[in-house]
Amino acid sequence: MKVLIVEDEAPAFRRLEKILLEIDQSIEILEVLDSVEDTVKWVKNHEQPDLALFDIQISDGISFQIFDQVEIKCPVIFTTAFDEYLLKAFKVNSIDYLLKPIKKEDLEGALEKYRNLRVNFSQNGIDMSALLSQISFTDTKYKSRFLVKQGDKMLAIRTDDIVCFQSKHGVVHINTKNEKTYLSDFTLDDLINQLDPRLFYRANRQFIVNADYISTIHKHFKGKLLIELIHFSDEQILVSSEKATSLKQWLDQ
Repeated sequence: MKVLIVEDEAPAFRRLEKILLEIDQSIEILEVLDSVEDTVKWVKNHEQPDLALFDIQISDGISFQIFDQVEIKCPVIFTTAFDEYLLKAFKVNSIDYLLKPIKKEDLEGALEKYRNLRVNFSQNGIDMSALLSQISFTDTKYKSRFLVKQGDKMLAIRTDDIVCFQSKHGVVHINTKNEKTYLSDFTLDDLINQLDPRLFYRANRQFIVNADYISTIHKHFKGKLLIELIHFSDEQILVSSEKATSLKQWLDQ
């Protein structure tokens, strides 16, 4: 199996290489690349691998940008320290999504999934590349409205009018641009999979914020960031230093 790795952190690459060879010593690592630019150049000038492992956040952007510039025909396993890109990963040729630090059993399971797909579809005469393209680019439907209770009435709140979702005391509050608050039956984990990732970002355990209502981002101590929202001033919204880079990349789309 010929594998391409896109990873900008040397320790993470060494860990991947070690685990891959522990699982299967016949695996050939064709190249290790650390940027969108280098990966695009490599793909244009080389035969595509059997499988690729892409870190999502790399030195000059996010690896989804690669798909905008060249055609990736092989299946991809994404690796990342964060989980907010899950839906986006499955809109391209992803067969799995592994959270760092990568565990051997998780990578082994992803490779087994790849082998099963390849064997099953080749035996039945199905073009795996064609199948992946059919799966990969199906449009994901995100929620455009939320139905909420207000006394004995029901209201439909437009998603575009929602400034943020806040989890408080185990209950999720929907905060709108007219500075009203409604209760939701969903958890933040449920919501992040129903919202357009271009517009909504999981800032921390308590908040999902809408990009259209971010007014200012302040640098905070120890590399953290502080988000200020229009029409919402109840609490400070802190982003950890670990997520600060992904927030800036998300906003700079």
